[in-house]
Amino acid sequence: MIEPGTVWLVGAGPGDPELLTRKAERLIREAGVIFYDALVGGEVLDLATPGTRLVHVGKRSGRHSKDQKTIDRLIVEAALAGERVVRLKGGDPSIFGRATEELEACRAAGVPVRICPGVTAASAAAAGIGASLTLRGLARKLTFVTAHARAGEELSLDWDRLADPEATLAVYMGKAAAPMVSARLIEAGLTGDTPVALVENASLPNERHFHTRLDLLPLAARTALGDGPALILIGQAVSGGSIPAREGAAVSTEMASDS
Repeated sequence: MIEPGTVWLVGAGPGDPELLTRKAERLIREAGVIFYDALVGGEVLDLATPGTRLVHVGKRSGRHSKDQKTIDRLIVEAALAGERVVRLKGGDPSIFGRATEELEACRAAGVPVRICPGVTAASAAAAGIGASLTLRGLARKLTFVTAHARAGEELSLDWDRLADPEATLAVYMGKAAAPMVSARLIEAGLTGDTPVALVENASLPNERHFHTRLDLLPLAARTALGDGPALILIGQAVSGGSIPAREGAAVSTEMASDS
């Protein structure tokens, strides 16, 4: 049981409620208040016990409903009031989930805080296309980066290190930045025919995936996907075909072309 006055940062996974850990499901049911992100779906929230206070603090690129300091304050205030607090985050809280700020805010206020990990989007995306994120002899490394930059700031990444032909690169929130990702990686030495897979709404019934190549990534990101959150996988490990999607999902195993 969650102790009153305690905060849990809980990974909600990529969206499919069946990909929640058993511990995450238990914590959701035990919570008195849940502060949840925009990417946490209704089926996950439905697991909460009736009467649980649900507070949307979602942040989507360009559409922030609450700034991080406000979220920190709300979490801390609820815990200090003796509530059983779950901060529910899409994916894994420790991967591009702003967990550090919330951990520090709780600790500074003397609030006990713990983390329950979740399935991250890159794992769900690879599962969706029936691929491994690593490949013996060809993809010995796995790198996660986020293509989301602060408003008014240019995306700053070490492109030379990322352009590793023996690695798989997972780019979170990368749809808008696809032209820059493609151009910078090719400038840094990756070949234009490096395999790329784009996965939108990973693990959900409306999941979409599209296979292309690095030099055609901007075209594919612009034309092949909808408006849902997407993850880009780059490297030899994702060169294979796609497995059948769940019912209702849209899949393409064709290569994007500029014709």
